[in-house]
Amino acid sequence: MANEKHKRVITGGKKINVNDYDPAETNGISRADAEAKLPDMTARLDRLQDLLYGAKTHGLLVVLQGMDAAGKDGTIRHVFQSFDPVGTNAYSFKAPTEEELDHDFLWRVHRYAPGRGYVSIFNRSHYEDVLIVRVHEMVQRDIWKARYQQINEFERMLTENNTLIIKFFLHISKDEQRQRFLDREHDPKAAWKLALSDWQERAYWDAYQEAYSEAISQCGTERAPWHIVSANHKWYRNYYVTQSLLDLLEPHGKKWEQALTARGKQALAEIAESGIHTEG
Repeated sequence: MANEKHKRVITGGKKINVNDYDPAETNGISRADAEAKLPDMTARLDRLQDLLYGAKTHGLLVVLQGMDAAGKDGTIRHVFQSFDPVGTNAYSFKAPTEEELDHDFLWRVHRYAPGRGYVSIFNRSHYEDVLIVRVHEMVQRDIWKARYQQINEFERMLTENNTLIIKFFLHISKDEQRQRFLDREHDPKAAWKLALSDWQERAYWDAYQEAYSEAISQCGTERAPWHIVSANHKWYRNYYVTQSLLDLLEPHGKKWEQALTARGKQALAEIAESGIHTEG
């Protein structure tokens, strides 16, 4: 996965076009191999979340973006299903409220940024203000153009305060989106997920691809990289996202474990010194 992943991690200084990336790519791994590896990968990821929560030195912000039916909800269900809910929060950002519109565009997301020890998952995010806002011309061009730098400064501030950030663009083809819409129409249990506006937005497909391309090019940084995830195959999407999270968190895991071990020794010393055991 290393070579494919290197190509799909955008960290700045490179103009990309999302249409140059194959949404059906699986980098040579089969579904059987991926699903065989996932249980161990998931166990490692869950352990890292426990360490993150216990150490309370870092927060983790996961941003999920993609066209309608790209699999944002499914990624949350499958990749994060075993995370301790005490330390994990998922937020879905819809059309802004009147109160949110009265503030700067980052206000509504900043308050949901993770505290130290916590994981925040954004289902859509502050990037909507350079995506749908751009495509539907909700503000003037000079306003949304300025937001790329404002986003970079916002994310830099978060990372300088020990927030780990990883951003995933779940990349599906237009044909795959159409099929997923049709599948929802024919499934009474899933039809509620579909709205007329979903079909209407398909008319703006090319404009969205252009908007995503520029947002990823402008706002992929070393501190807060963008991952372009082939998401036509749901199993590969889950595999890729899980592995990417492991790559981000595992370098911190040993320090978190050492911090917790030291804290445990201190607690045991305090208990021993108190004499509580000898008192009964």
